[in-house]
Amino acid sequence: MINVHPVLISIGLLLLSNVFMTFAWYAHLKSLNHKPWIIAALVSWGIALFEYLLQVPANRIGYTVLNVGQLKILQEVITLTVFVPFALYYMKEPLKLDFLWAGLCLVGAVYFVFRSKL
Repeated sequence: MINVHPVLISIGLLLLSNVFMTFAWYAHLKSLNHKPWIIAALVSWGIALFEYLLQVPANRIGYTVLNVGQLKILQEVITLTVFVPFALYYMKEPLKLDFLWAGLCLVGAVYFVFRSKL
């Protein structure tokens, strides 16, 4: 059996959960914009269920080696990593330099919450 570090398992599960959550939060703006908001909310909740089935174990596994602040910053970096391609390719939003600046701010955040482990 392959022994995978808990951080890598957590990252993989958080990546998958963020794909679901990004679609749950934003895809209805494009694909269900002609439907009543309650339909969009119900569809989003259905998608979010899968997000939680991945996110909860990801955080529990990650918490065995990371503190809650590190988990949160990790999740934010993953969220931006998932959101930018989603915004560009699915939502057809223009690429903005603000994505770069936000990413650089997150790199700083990663440094500060993980510097004790570096």
